[in-house]
Amino acid sequence: MSQDKPRKKPEELRSHRWYGVKDLRSFGHRSRTAQMGYHRSDYAGKPVIAIINTWSDINPCHSHFRQRVEEVKRGIWQAGGFPVEMPAMSLSEPFQKPTTMLYRNLLAMETEELLRSYPADGCVLMGGCDKTTPALIMGAVSMDLPTIFVPAGPMLRGNWNGNTLGSGSDTWKYWAELRAGNITEEDWQGVEDGIARSPGHCMTMGTASTMTSAVEALGLCLSGYASIPAPDSRHAQMASLSGKRIVEMVWEDLKPSDLLTEASYDNAVRTVLALSGSTNAVVHLIAMARRSGFGLDLDRFDALARSTPVLANLRPSGKYLMEDFYYAGGLRAMLAQMQDLLDLSQRTVDGCTLGGNIAGARIFNEDVIRPRGQAIIERDGLAVLRGNLAPDGAVIKPPAMEARLQVHTGRAVVFKDYNDMAERIDDPALDVDADSVIVLQNAGPQGAPGMPEWGQLPIPQKLLKQGVRDMVRISDARMSGTSYGACVLHVSPESYVGGPLAFVKDGDLISLDVPGRKIELRVSDEELAARKAAWQPPQPRFERGYGVLYLKHIGQADTGCDFDFLQTGQRAGAAGEPEIH
Repeated sequence: MSQDKPRKKPEELRSHRWYGVKDLRSFGHRSRTAQMGYHRSDYAGKPVIAIINTWSDINPCHSHFRQRVEEVKRGIWQAGGFPVEMPAMSLSEPFQKPTTMLYRNLLAMETEELLRSYPADGCVLMGGCDKTTPALIMGAVSMDLPTIFVPAGPMLRGNWNGNTLGSGSDTWKYWAELRAGNITEEDWQGVEDGIARSPGHCMTMGTASTMTSAVEALGLCLSGYASIPAPDSRHAQMASLSGKRIVEMVWEDLKPSDLLTEASYDNAVRTVLALSGSTNAVVHLIAMARRSGFGLDLDRFDALARSTPVLANLRPSGKYLMEDFYYAGGLRAMLAQMQDLLDLSQRTVDGCTLGGNIAGARIFNEDVIRPRGQAIIERDGLAVLRGNLAPDGAVIKPPAMEARLQVHTGRAVVFKDYNDMAERIDDPALDVDADSVIVLQNAGPQGAPGMPEWGQLPIPQKLLKQGVRDMVRISDARMSGTSYGACVLHVSPESYVGGPLAFVKDGDLISLDVPGRKIELRVSDEELAARKAAWQPPQPRFERGYGVLYLKHIGQADTGCDFDFLQTGQRAGAAGEPEIH
C-alpha cells in the first residue's frame, strides 16, 4: 500500500462524482452506460480505469495492441475494476511527416485532457513507438492519477540471406552500400522485405526501447516488461498483470507523484547511458522530469555519463538486438550490474523498490549484457558539447562514431535546409572531402518544423564510393536512436531563431573535441556579431491550426521541447479541477 495513505473507500473514488451521486447528471451517466450494455453491478463502487490506447491502422509498432488491450481489460475485470478504452492519437514513426516530434506535445495534451474530463480513477498507458512513450507519461504525470505503463515491446530480429537485420541501423547501413554500388537493387529489396517481420517497435536500442527501458527504471511499468519481445506470450501475460495491478494502485492511491523523484530520474538517465541509448532520451526525459517539477538538464546528463559504463552490447553502438537482450536477462540483469550507481530505494508500481525488483537478476549471455568488470566502455555513452556554436548545448553519442573523429577540425559544407541538402549532397561538383564538416541549418524545433530525425546527415555519394563511412556532421535536428555516426545534434539555440548555427558559412573551420566537451566555430566574436546583425529572421512555418500554437509556445531542445504553458511543474490534479456538473 502507498506509504502513509489509508486505503480508499468506494465513495472516495473520483468516478463516484459521475456514477455514485443521486442527481440528474448521474442518472444520465448511468443510463448511457446501460446503453452500452453494462449493468450497474459492473461499475458501481469500482475503480474506473481509463486505458489510453495508441493503436491505429497506420502504426505497425502497435498492431498487436488490439489484442493486448483485451488482455489489459481482462486483468482489470478480474481485479474488480471497470475498464474503459480511450483511443488517443497514434504517433507512427515510420509514416508521420514531417516528424512525430511535432505532435508529441499534442498527444501529451490529449492524454492529460482525456484523464481530466472523464471519470477515470486510474489509467493504463499503452505505447512504445518512439514519441508515444514520453507523450503518454508527460500527460499522465501532469494529471497525476494512479498510472501504469504497458510498453509495446520490440519486434523480432530481422533476417535477409542469413544476415541478422536490425531496424533502422541496417537500413542506413545498406542504403549507404546501395549508393556506393556495393549491393544491387535486388539485394535492397531483400533487406526491405526482411527487416521488420513481426509486431512491435524497433528491436535495436533505438528511441523506442530506450524510452520504455527508462520508464521501467523510473518505476512506472511492471519490472521486466520493457525487454519482452512483442510477440512473446509473456508480453500478453504482463498486459493482464498490469490491468490487475492498476486496480490495486487506485485503492492504494499510488500516483506518479508518489514514485517520481530526482533520484528516480537519475536512475532513468543512468539506465539510458548504460544501454548506450538514443540521444532522443535527453529531450524526452528533460520534458518528463520538468512535468514532475524537477529541473533535469543537459549538465546532469553529462555528469552522470562521466561515471556510467556502457554494459549493453546492442545496435547501433554494439552487436546484438533486443530479442537477444531479453534472453540474456533483460533490463533487470543489466541494472543488477550497476546497483552501486542507482538509488535502489526508489518505489515502483510493482509495490516494491527498484532494489527489490532487480534482486537476484542474472546474466545468461555475458557478451550481450556485459558484467561490470567487462564494460564495453567505462564512461561517456553520451556527451554534452558547448561552445560558441552551441551556447546552450548540443549532444553526441561517442560509442556510435569512429573514434578518430572525436577530436577533429574541418571545413564547413553548409546546407540551408533539408531540401537544399537533398538537392546537392550527391552532386559530384560539391566541394567536400572526408575531413569536411557537413552542416545542416533550419532543422530544429521551429525551423524544420518539429526537429525531425535528420541529424544522421548523408555522406556524399562520391565519398561513399571512396570508402568513407563516417564524417563529422552538425545540425539542430535530432537523429533516430537507430542511427550512428559522428553526428552533433540538438544544437541550441537552433538556427531558425537566430542561434549561431545560422551564421556558419561554407569554408568556416569547425572544431569538435568530444573529450573536452567542445564544439567551436573558428571565427571571431566580431565576425559572428556582424553576421548576426545581417541575418534576416525567416517567415513562420504555419499560418493556421495546431502549428500556430506549436510555434508560439515550443521550447528549445535543451529544455525538452515542451510547451511553455505546460512545463510548469504544477500538475493538473494538484491545481484542482473544474466542478463536475
